[in-house]
Amino acid sequence: MKRPLLTRTSLVGVLACTAVATALVSPAGAQSASRSDSLSTRPELRMPEGSAVLPNLDDDARRCTMRPDDLDRLDVAVDERLAACNDAADDVVNGAEDAKDLTPLTVAPMAVGRGARARVSLPAGQGPYARVFVVRDGEYVSLGSGGRLGAEELRRGVRLAVEARDIVRDPKRWDGRIEVTLSVAEHGVTRSARADLHVAPVLLQHDLQRAQHVFAAAPGPGEGQPVEVPAASRPPGQWQEFADSLRKAAKESGLPDSGLRFQPGTSQWWRDIWRQDIAEPGYVTRPTPHGPQTLRILLRSPNYWTSADGRSASLRRAGRLLYRDLRGPGVGVVQQYTPTSQREKNVDELLNFTGNFESLPPYSGHPQGRILYGSSAERRPDPSFVGMLNAQGQQPPVVLDTSWLLVGHVDETVHVVRANNARGWTLAVSDPRKAVELLKEARRAGEGGQRLFADTVAEAKPTVDQFLRYEEHAGDNEDAAQRIDGQLSVLLRETGLEAQEIVRLPVLYFRTDAGEGLPKRHIALSPALANGLSLTSRDYAAPSPHGPQVAGRDLFRAEAERALATGGVRVHWVENFSWAHLGGGEVHCATNALREVT
Repeated sequence: MKRPLLTRTSLVGVLACTAVATALVSPAGAQSASRSDSLSTRPELRMPEGSAVLPNLDDDARRCTMRPDDLDRLDVAVDERLAACNDAADDVVNGAEDAKDLTPLTVAPMAVGRGARARVSLPAGQGPYARVFVVRDGEYVSLGSGGRLGAEELRRGVRLAVEARDIVRDPKRWDGRIEVTLSVAEHGVTRSARADLHVAPVLLQHDLQRAQHVFAAAPGPGEGQPVEVPAASRPPGQWQEFADSLRKAAKESGLPDSGLRFQPGTSQWWRDIWRQDIAEPGYVTRPTPHGPQTLRILLRSPNYWTSADGRSASLRRAGRLLYRDLRGPGVGVVQQYTPTSQREKNVDELLNFTGNFESLPPYSGHPQGRILYGSSAERRPDPSFVGMLNAQGQQPPVVLDTSWLLVGHVDETVHVVRANNARGWTLAVSDPRKAVELLKEARRAGEGGQRLFADTVAEAKPTVDQFLRYEEHAGDNEDAAQRIDGQLSVLLRETGLEAQEIVRLPVLYFRTDAGEGLPKRHIALSPALANGLSLTSRDYAAPSPHGPQVAGRDLFRAEAERALATGGVRVHWVENFSWAHLGGGEVHCATNALREVT
């Protein structure tokens, strides 16, 4: 879509940074080049703000719109059309804010005659992934495939700007390099210079970064049962209690009222309330003289549905809220998926929910942190999505076995929390053994007849004694504890954390049917306390556990508060038993956050 270009006045402010000290790129074939006061006959390309180039996937002018039926239409063509609209989709710089997303290059003034001709080019394989602009009469003009510069421009010096049109998805197709070559021909001699740039990698945010914008679901009209993703048949309930307690937690953490948003779905799919599972937020950044220039990149979940007759296909419709509510200035959306017909049999749709993708903060040897996700030989997420994450090359993954969990996400059992140790963080994990110990403590206190979850809408409300007898027979929690021990052995080995640094949170589990021909899998019986939302590094919104009480004191709640307080973390309790827990998730699953980039 064509738009008016920048005015000369606005351009001056955008490009004033080119007056700073520059990095010289040696001409191709030459060992070195030095600046001199006199004009050179050899071309020079300079990178005044470094070599990183942002994938220009946001929508600074808010020109991308949605059609009335886009939220409901079961058609992957809708998803492809929504993803195709962004600032890099056209050859126009869409305003002054869009110009800030470009990486400047300069051509040093040259001593050339009127007959000199020049061309700026990219290798053929890089052309679809990058674009070069030239500044002419105060406006950005795309050089296109021809890339011609005139002699007069060369004598004055030329201002160029580069944008990336995508992120790296598959290094075999494009590895992120952007090699800009300037070739100058005069008197039958061609000289050239090259600037080696690269697209900025997407980095996943982590839970120690302050939440700046939190979003969660709200009930919509009608039945709202989605067909394209696995969803509980029981409708989510008690939204008001969930919303009120989440608002309270956000306010107490310092988040302004405008920083919390509730998004109702449509009558066709509003029960898909899992906002954590529609996207994993990340960001890209490049240095400038005025500080980092940053774009948020929301990595949409690779949930892909095909109808039984094979005639219809769609991505998860709740994910289209990303385009309606979040894409805009400074925020882009990327979708990477494999159609069902092309997937291997062990790709599990539940593991494609992005609650299964988290990150560890920076630590020794890993200055950008690491990706954390669940996978196994039996159940794994879409390899093309995982490949895209790995292709960023900055956050090598840590992989945990989550196949034993009914849902199968890493956020069910592990959460990064602040700690008073050298690195400043540790991990909070689910601890079924601790939960069983607290039940025994309640029995010793004469509370064996107390019913668990008595003040909730749970259908099953066993007494403490009944559950302990069940556990002695079934061993579900000991089995879950051994599985978590396996996860911990990986985490301790990969992070260098010591076992005594781990924060252990009481959670009860039970095994349930996972489907015909499949082994039983575990799901949290009591709300999974590790599956909460970090609002700041010191403020943690946790699901209210409704644990056993002794003398009016909830033992699970008290233990969680004590354990997290050792790291300076304050707990804010959120009521999500009916809204999220009974549907297989918790506060973290039902929310998402855009975090401060640090």
